[in-house]
Amino acid sequence: MPVHVRTLDLPAAPGTGGSAGRVALLTLDPGDPRRPFVLGPDTLPELGRAIEEAERLVRDEGLLAVAVTGVGGVFCAGADLKSVAGVGTREDAVATAELGHRVLGRFAELPVPTFAYVNGLALGGGLETALHCTHRTVSDQARGLGLPEAHLGLVPGWGGTYLLPHLAGPDVAVRVAIENALAGGKTLTGPQAFEAGIADAVFEAADFLVQSLRWTAAVLTGQVDVERPGPADEATWDAAVARGRAVADARVHGAAPAPYRTLDLLAAARANDRATHFAAEEAALGDLIVSGELRAGLYAFDLVQRYAKRPVGAPDPGLARGVTSVGVVGAGLMASQLALLFLHRLQVPVVLTDVSTERVDKGVAFVRDGVQDLLRKGRITPDTANRLTASVSGSVDTSALSGCDFVIEAVFEELAVKQDVLRELEPLLRPDAVIATNTSSLSVTAMASVLEHPERFVGFHFFNPVAVLPLVEVVRTDATDDAALATAFAVGKRLKKTCVLVRDAPAFVVNRISTRMFDEVVRALDAGTPLLEVERSLDPLGLPMSPFRLAHFVGPAVMLHVHETLADAFPDRYRVSGNLRRWVEAGGPALVTPKGPLAATGADEGLFEVGTQPLTAEQVLHRVQDALADEVRHVLDEGVVAGPEDVDVCLVLGTGHPLFTGGITPYLDRVGASERVTGRRFHPAG
Repeated sequence: MPVHVRTLDLPAAPGTGGSAGRVALLTLDPGDPRRPFVLGPDTLPELGRAIEEAERLVRDEGLLAVAVTGVGGVFCAGADLKSVAGVGTREDAVATAELGHRVLGRFAELPVPTFAYVNGLALGGGLETALHCTHRTVSDQARGLGLPEAHLGLVPGWGGTYLLPHLAGPDVAVRVAIENALAGGKTLTGPQAFEAGIADAVFEAADFLVQSLRWTAAVLTGQVDVERPGPADEATWDAAVARGRAVADARVHGAAPAPYRTLDLLAAARANDRATHFAAEEAALGDLIVSGELRAGLYAFDLVQRYAKRPVGAPDPGLARGVTSVGVVGAGLMASQLALLFLHRLQVPVVLTDVSTERVDKGVAFVRDGVQDLLRKGRITPDTANRLTASVSGSVDTSALSGCDFVIEAVFEELAVKQDVLRELEPLLRPDAVIATNTSSLSVTAMASVLEHPERFVGFHFFNPVAVLPLVEVVRTDATDDAALATAFAVGKRLKKTCVLVRDAPAFVVNRISTRMFDEVVRALDAGTPLLEVERSLDPLGLPMSPFRLAHFVGPAVMLHVHETLADAFPDRYRVSGNLRRWVEAGGPALVTPKGPLAATGADEGLFEVGTQPLTAEQVLHRVQDALADEVRHVLDEGVVAGPEDVDVCLVLGTGHPLFTGGITPYLDRVGASERVTGRRFHPAG
């Protein structure tokens, strides 16, 4: 039985003794601790029957309230996405929405107050379950509270777009359902949900249920008065929705329907009655569940979840060597970010080395400042902060790395420099130490050629910012052995990164495909297409940053280096634009700003030499689509990765390609570029 019903005595007020009455407690239990509780065609009817049983107990035994909670660290993980993916018609999609409203709505229809004791994860339909209740408590250790549906291609369609703005206000609703959702599915903690007015009380996890029951008794007896904000006025409501539309425009540029349908529903919630609004949610879900964007979103979401658990092609984890100390060669910004990540996640001693005391001291200071920042944010305890601060050190003598189990180099991106570092490093390390490189585009095989034991050398490519982007490309050369590879995957998992196995090839996957796209963008600029026209041409891809904003963020010099690497490797497809060189020589000034519609800063005036045959935005997009389809096919045919799924995981996690495009290959199939360029799709039709 996935939903248990039991009765519990409510604690009486201190000093009075006895019981303050009884409550029916529904427990959402998946029966398997490895799986979270989800709401689907099997569990929703079961929940409905449990609510009916609770109502009977209220009627027959005089219970004062009904409560619902979860088990472990999960309240409810939301809708069963596998069942959603199996819905074939709009009519069935509407029926799914109606079932959710009908079952969850019972919490608001019972003759007694209802309470949600949110003990942990509460996503989508899970949070909506709590919103249907009269009151909510939340654990101080709860993580993952939110309405991420717009991120996937859906709307919060089981009451979320009506209940949340009326409970906590339209500002909070827009933040949770739009801003957080479109920021990669960002969620709230329990204390944050309390501060936002979503939960009425927050209690320590150690005795969460006891405290929640005691608070329930106090509410029912009038000892605690739960205050709620009054309804927001029209101006406040309109301003919140307008802010949400600006966020959606900046994030997806009109390319995905779900965020805008969500905003339409949030706007309508101000004047709608409950029944009318729920019908509107059902209509929206009916349209979106059968859309191509949702299919792509569910495909990408499932991929990301699966790869996080077990990457394709990873060797037996049992082969991994233990890592109890880490060395970082280099103390620049990227190396320092890596050192902080290793220190925080692995909680082992970390040593940085560099060529000067000044650089080493600066790198160590960066890491220690990062530890203090983690402490300020409440992500580590004071004791942990003290231990981590003492565990990072630096030296100009590379022999300080001799005792490390895992050493990663992150020095200047030049092959000869890296080879010199590796020649010096290898004799200093233990025979079983794994050596890694964070190169973004250089040949890992060429680096390994200077080693006596290339079998322990592996590519371990992170993406900037290191703490945020979850992808690591694990690069295997022909010489890399399974033990080194397994160690890299094990370290990546401890770092809470998703690792994708790639074969050594110029620029690997993410930078190679992204550079091919940017090359087409620069070609359009070279031809005389206005900069802003080029920028807006890729809006249908829904990328989090437009091309030149992304290039400026990454660094024009870095972009130029990768272009040069790929032009050397594949001169038939890549080239180095003179305008890209001019941009770098000018110091790489920002060419656009993110304020409202993209606006030129004037830095491009006189900077570029352009032709007289400009392209339309449609032509630029068409060429980019074709270039992407062509390069992905080359990557697959060369065996750089095992399949299109690997490409999609890389682009979602490495560059922020949205889920509603599926990464990239489902999008290229959907717009016809795959067949147009290569004569075949990346995935079977449908």
